[in-house]
Amino acid sequence: MNVKSKEAIAAVTEDGRLVDIGEEEKVKNYLSFADEAGREIYWHSTSHIMAQAVKRLFPEAKLAIGPAIEEGFYYDFDIPRPLTDEDLEEIEKEMRKIIQEDLPFRRKEVSKEEAQKIFAERGETYKVEILEEIEESKVTLYEQGEFLDLCRGPHVPSTGYIKAFKLLSVSGAYWRGREDNPMLQRIYGISFDSEEKLQEFLKRREEAKRRDHRRLGRELDLFSLHEEGPGFPFFHPRGMVVINALLDLWRREHLKRGYQEVKTPMILERALWEQSGHWEHYRDNMYFTKIDDRDFAIKPMNCPGGILIFKSQLHSYRELPLRWAELGLVHRHELSGVLHGLMRVRCFTQDDAHIFMEPHQVKQEIIGVIELADYFYRLFDFTYEVGLSTRPENSMGSDEMWDLATRSLEEALRELEVDYRVNPGEGAFYGPKIDFHLRDCLGRRWQCGTIQLDFAMPEKFDLYYIGEDGNRHRPVMLHRTVLGSIERFLGILIEQFAGAFPLWLAPVQVVILPIAERHIDYAREIKDIIFSEEIRVEINDENATLGAKIRKAEVEKVPYLAIIGDREMENRTLSIRKRKKGDIGSFTLDELLKNLKREIEEKVVD
Repeated sequence: MNVKSKEAIAAVTEDGRLVDIGEEEKVKNYLSFADEAGREIYWHSTSHIMAQAVKRLFPEAKLAIGPAIEEGFYYDFDIPRPLTDEDLEEIEKEMRKIIQEDLPFRRKEVSKEEAQKIFAERGETYKVEILEEIEESKVTLYEQGEFLDLCRGPHVPSTGYIKAFKLLSVSGAYWRGREDNPMLQRIYGISFDSEEKLQEFLKRREEAKRRDHRRLGRELDLFSLHEEGPGFPFFHPRGMVVINALLDLWRREHLKRGYQEVKTPMILERALWEQSGHWEHYRDNMYFTKIDDRDFAIKPMNCPGGILIFKSQLHSYRELPLRWAELGLVHRHELSGVLHGLMRVRCFTQDDAHIFMEPHQVKQEIIGVIELADYFYRLFDFTYEVGLSTRPENSMGSDEMWDLATRSLEEALRELEVDYRVNPGEGAFYGPKIDFHLRDCLGRRWQCGTIQLDFAMPEKFDLYYIGEDGNRHRPVMLHRTVLGSIERFLGILIEQFAGAFPLWLAPVQVVILPIAERHIDYAREIKDIIFSEEIRVEINDENATLGAKIRKAEVEKVPYLAIIGDREMENRTLSIRKRKKGDIGSFTLDELLKNLKREIEEKVVD
């Protein structure tokens, strides 16, 4: 939005700073709710309104933090008693009053010492703690009416700018995410610039509940979660059928593209993780053990193991690129409060690969990975967005190394004409990366694949190959995943398809339903033939009505039902019922098998 209009809620200056309306200096453009940055400002402003409402209703509440998040906002409070659904309704009522009061958001710049005094007098101990860690001598505060908060801003001009909102839930959250800190209460909410958009969001949210992979995982008998192993999922036979079908395809496609599969140990010595840099940069997320009085770590990443394989023998330039893929089980410590079904776990199988190559091969290898990722995402009807993350502050390697790595990633994206967004400072500690963010059928975003170009690890581990000139040369290393965590990708697929997997992935592809006991022998004969063709088939020979058997199969989301009665036995046919389409007619067994094989081979998504 280049011209200020009534939809404008903030401004961007020519030097890229976000500022409040009224603070404009050399404005480059104005922001509205339609802009991503504008939505973040809108949501953050709503979190301040919520905090003001909470303080009015619970004066003893202490404020922690209240940021905008990917979709909406939250605010953490220290309140003496647990909040209820009724409390959320009262907070919403008070928020509506604050919005009607149309209180202006006013920015104040004060010294750090003055801010500490202000919040100490108000008993806001969490704000005082935050201020202690701020190095700047000046800080900004925002007030609306009687409410005051520590905040960089900017905000919408006044509380009246918020048109529609809803508080969604309340949960526990440790202060600073550490279990030895106080447990706070986190209220989540969402807001929009129109009631229509809010209602659309709430409908999507209800649909998301219907698709929740945790509920469907139980109902379809795919996996379970247990207190005896928090964050460590248990996969049932049907869940393993889906995973193995997915991994069969994964292996096939990697083999086509010149990958070889490797496997590295789950536990490796501490010294290796120190050499790789993981000990310095990642040890808070690692698990440890002792063996024979030596310190070991359970691997959170697969790359050091792949490096040891590379070092185990001498390599020539003629072998490069070496593409080594690994379905490696990794363990990462996550706080109990953030665990979420298969989406956030403490152990998962990473569909990793490490490519060792000559410098001139870098761009072509990156292109190959992008094309492989595109194949998998389109197969499941995902659209996706691409982000290029650059050098973080806490990184290793020279400026020249980082410049070359970043430039190589950019050139590959441009050659393929891939639109991408730059994420400054969000790369891995050893190199820049490309991330793939999937959009599912509800518009939700999931980060799955990643490509990380690494000039640092080969240097740290003194990797080399013998070049055409007979001398030693340093290889370039590329780390990549396509699906990311197999467990998490399964959770995404469950929700994408609402549990109704396409035929090739379905745990049970065909259920045979004999109408009466006299039809069971023929049903078993048909089952044996279908099974011999490597199609997953079951018989429901329970003493139940045909209607009950059909309903059971539909609840289990089986793609095809084959019904057998007197006519089918006499004609040696099957009456076929297809998921979502109902009865599709009578087929011979050969006709059915031909159709099933074609649909499986073509990976049809219905």
